Formats: sequence, structure tokens, C-alpha cells
Amino acid sequence: MKPNKIALVTGGSRGLGKEIAISLSKKGIDVILTYHSKNAEADKVVSEIEKNGQKAKSFQLDTSTIGVFDDFIHQVSSYLNKEYGKPHFDFLINNAGTGIYQPFLETTEEQFDQMVNIHFKGVYFLTQKLVPMLNDEGRIVNISSGLTRFTLPNSSAYAAAKGAIDVFTKYLAKELGHRKIAANVVAPGAVATDFGGGENKNNEERRSIISNVTTLGRIGEPEDIGGIVAFLCTEEAAWINGQRIEASGGMML
Repeated sequence: MKPNKIALVTGGSRGLGKEIAISLSKKGIDVILTYHSKNAEADKVVSEIEKNGQKAKSFQLDTSTIGVFDDFIHQVSSYLNKEYGKPHFDFLINNAGTGIYQPFLETTEEQFDQMVNIHFKGVYFLTQKLVPMLNDEGRIVNISSGLTRFTLPNSSAYAAAKGAIDVFTKYLAKELGHRKIAANVVAPGAVATDFGGGENKNNEERRSIISNVTTLGRIGEPEDIGGIVAFLCTEEAAWINGQRIEASGGMML
């Protein structure tokens, strides 16, 4: 019997991360997930994964603060050694993040740094620290945004940081190829979650505008994204590498 594959999902307590974690478990993959502050929500996700017959564990992590990464690595390594007998896993899903809606001319340096630290710098250096723990033939999936292809006002800092992720992922694919580790981007369009204050979930005017410029005629839901990420962690997707896969329902074509 083959040992279970293991995925690490950052920001797995809510929204896209929650759906990604649950979708992975439905593929028979065990899950380690991180949360920033919502411990109770993370526990609910762990329980749901366990109901699907997979192991799950949550850890607190602020992905924007590089100084805490070593302690996080130690905690995860200890857990993996205890549960699986070795400190290795198979799939890294860099999902954690938040957003701001702020005009370029009003964006502060603090807001800019927050977006870069969460969505690029943190991803860059957390991945650097975790790659030695990834099994050969593993996968990295970085969550980007449709906003790196099309533009909507007031998202310049967030979108620019996500654009850096698109480029970074191609370099991961190139430089980790000798270990047969594939790296890809999933770029959601507008999705109805609590992200960025829940604008896509609660602002009916915004939802209507997005629906009208999306060829499938509606705003995205978290379930639309989770299965795509899970697919990229299957054998069927083994030959996909260095790609940006937009999942937007055909937004702004």
C-alpha cells in the first residue's frame, strides 16, 4: 500500500484555502494547513478533512513575517516525523493572503509593503525554506490573480505583487526541474469570499459588474478553484509545469 501524499496549504482556514484543503483531501491527500488568526475556523477545516478519511493538522503562521518561519519549519518537521516517520511532504500550496482596494495615488508605503510581504516576499522565502522538505517529484502551486492579466481600479499594489508571483513560479519550475518538482500558478478571477473585506461577496453593484464582464455570467465561488488546485497535485497533471492557469469563468476576454 502506497503511503499517503501530504500537502501543505497556507491560509487554509477560510475562503479559497479552505476549499483547496478540502478538495485535496477528497483526492486522498493528507493536509497540513496554516491560519493567521482564525484558530477555530482552522479546527473546523481539520475536522472536515478527517471526515473525508485523511489526516490533517493546523499551525499558526503569519506568512508576511519571515522571522517566524524557522519556528514554523521546526513545528511542521516535528509533526511529520511523529506522524509519518520523516520530515517530508509532497505538495506546497502558497495561498495565504489578503487584499486592499486603494487607488494608486492614495496607496501608502505601509500598504504597499504589506502586499509585497504577504504576496511575494513571504512566498519567496517560505518556499525557499520548505523546498528541502519537498519530496522529489513534488508540486508547488502558487495562487496568483486574474488581475495580472486584466485590470480593475484600486488593486495596483496587490496585482503587482501577484505579477511577481507569476514570474517567480516560472523560475521555480526551471530551477527545481532537476528534482522533477513541478511549479504552476492558479490565477482566480473575482471570487465571492471574505477576501479584501468581502467586496466580491457582499457588494451587489460590484458583483453585477463582474458578472456582466464574465462570459459564464456569474462571479466565482471558492469551489470553482479548489478542484483545480487539487487536480494539479494528481498524476494526471504531472506534465503541467511552469504554467499560469487562469480560473475566471472567462472574465474580461
